[in-house]
Amino acid sequence: MRISDYIGQACGNLWKKKLRTFLTTSGVVIGVGALVCMLAFGQGIQRNVTDQFKKLDLFNYVNVFAAGGPDRPGESSDPDDDGGRRAEHGRRRGGPVPDANQPSPRLDAQALERIGEIDGVEAAFPEMRFPAQIRLGAKELFTLVQVLPADVGRSGLITLRSGACYASNEPNELVISDSLLHRLGVKDPETALGTKIEVATLTLDFSFTRLLQMVFSSGGQALPFARENYAFTVVGVAGRMGFMGPLPMQSDVLIPPGAAAKMRKLSLTSVWDLFAPSGGTASYSAVTVKVKSPQQVEPVKKEIESQGFRTFALMDQLEQMRIGFLIMDMFLIAVGMIGITVASLGIVNTMVMSILERYREIGIMKAVGATDGDVQRIFLFESGTIGLLGGLFGLSLGWAVSMVINEVINILMARQGAPRMDYFSFPWWLCLGAILFSILVSLLAGVYPTRRAARVDPVVALRHD
Repeated sequence: MRISDYIGQACGNLWKKKLRTFLTTSGVVIGVGALVCMLAFGQGIQRNVTDQFKKLDLFNYVNVFAAGGPDRPGESSDPDDDGGRRAEHGRRRGGPVPDANQPSPRLDAQALERIGEIDGVEAAFPEMRFPAQIRLGAKELFTLVQVLPADVGRSGLITLRSGACYASNEPNELVISDSLLHRLGVKDPETALGTKIEVATLTLDFSFTRLLQMVFSSGGQALPFARENYAFTVVGVAGRMGFMGPLPMQSDVLIPPGAAAKMRKLSLTSVWDLFAPSGGTASYSAVTVKVKSPQQVEPVKKEIESQGFRTFALMDQLEQMRIGFLIMDMFLIAVGMIGITVASLGIVNTMVMSILERYREIGIMKAVGATDGDVQRIFLFESGTIGLLGGLFGLSLGWAVSMVINEVINILMARQGAPRMDYFSFPWWLCLGAILFSILVSLLAGVYPTRRAARVDPVVALRHD
């Protein structure tokens, strides 16, 4: 028999039992659609994360910490273990082993200048943040204000929805996130440009008057803090900052260094600031370094570490991120396989019932010269046709459901001021793989029925009522 004969025979047999074929194929469609939808979601999350990192050049950033400062991810925070950890880090790097008895270098303005002169470094700026109350009209919210140089802000690191970054480091201008504006009652970012916002900072006040208030206050509830108010003008509204924004952007309000220097404030970037010495040159708890390309991250890190500082780069965590995405994909596949397994049982049931109904027909085919292989191929083509139809319509169902879910999520996120995103991705290998996988599962499900059909004895079949 020719392949066209097998295809015609299989399609004709399936068409005779249209309702059963429809129900069986529907099971495959639902199973494949669920699997495709889950995998597309996983791929969409991976694509959004990696694309956003590449777009913002987050793989080009290195965080620098003082040897006694906050730990990098995965390192111990035990201060007694600091010398041993640095020595072990030096041995792993193959570089010099730091002496635990030697004083750690200070991460101050001079160190920042030396880091900026390293070959491959495009920009280096300290991580400076301080708590403040942001007032707009009658609403007031607490947040952390971050100091960011103007040239770094204009480098493309910040995604602006309206306006622009401040032009220099001196004016009392700021960039605010649209999410914080939304919480302040401003829904249209364009209307916020040029608006005056009050930034209230906290300072320590141990004046005689404050001490008297602390002593004689009811219940001793007075605290040694004073409030300083400053007026800033909104010149730009950024898309996403803070927790969900770019890695160096950890606050919803950005101001230039010159304006920040004129403010009295209580800087608390981290708990290590509480232990900073009060005298001498000011030191930073962390410095963010931007390199020119990801290929220069490792040389820059080695040079900075040779100066006695510790480093952390997102590039170091790339492999762990890939492992995390792989685990997420495996979990989604495991959930989606439940539907495929149920659909394959439906194919087995359909094929077995078809064999029992066509018992006499199989006997006639074998009596006129059809071989066991011919009978097997007819039933395999039937199960394969079910898999092909299930794969095609399942892929369409998965795409349609994904588009509906994507629209619903974007509508809900738009109310929170988040930009539109595609949470599902359909690469070519996923579309082609879904169809081929559906056919393969259907063929495997049809193996037992086809072997059973091939074992039919034509003599017994012809005598079968």
